[in-house]
Amino acid sequence: MSVTWEEVGWERLADGVGRCRLPGWDCTVGLVVGRGAALLIDAGSSLAEGAALRARAEALAGHRVTHLALTHPHFDHVLGAAAFAGVEVFGAVGIDSVLGGRRGREELRADAVHHGLDAAAAQEAADTLVPPRHHVCGEWTLDLGPGRQVLLANVGPAHTAYDLVVLVPGERPGEPEVVFCGDLVEESGEPQAGPDAVASHWPAALDRLLDLGGEDALYVPGHGAVVDAAFVRRQRDALAVRFGVSHG
Repeated sequence: MSVTWEEVGWERLADGVGRCRLPGWDCTVGLVVGRGAALLIDAGSSLAEGAALRARAEALAGHRVTHLALTHPHFDHVLGAAAFAGVEVFGAVGIDSVLGGRRGREELRADAVHHGLDAAAAQEAADTLVPPRHHVCGEWTLDLGPGRQVLLANVGPAHTAYDLVVLVPGERPGEPEVVFCGDLVEESGEPQAGPDAVASHWPAALDRLLDLGGEDALYVPGHGAVVDAAFVRRQRDALAVRFGVSHG
């Protein structure tokens, strides 16, 4: 790599895997580096933020970002996506209903402005937003070069109708799997359930997440510090109580 994770203010989680917490809404963005390929997980809240993320990720990788996975269609995770021209973009099947239509983009713009994003920046990002080319229905194994594969899994609906998680196996013996959870898991505050949440399915989505990651994985929330399986399990139980959902 051309620079270290620390030099650009990112947190290294495993060999070739790290994340940063963005200012403003404490949104997490992840990076998985392969040989000649790199996957960024989420794109930030504006074109300027997306462009800065791409530059830092490419400095870390030592080559261009080739893939982008959008965990769910909320403004702080997707409005930077237009800064990734030429990149293969992935999202949960159906996400086009939000990112691809005028009404969905207008709702994203309005939500961004409501939460404090500059109106002109929000308008520019919404106007240039392009839906993902690749739509994940169940699971999709992504090859980032020799010895580096990641799994994209559509585990929703839950936090939204279109929740995608990214599982990164350890490259070396004893290295933990890293699971990028999007906002299915939040550590810095109570999980947010807006009008697009499907609360009745949320605990089951976290059960699926735990099945995929296992007991020893590092779970990376959409907001907050990295957590373990026990934290995810407690949050699942709290959500089940909060929304009156039975689970096994």
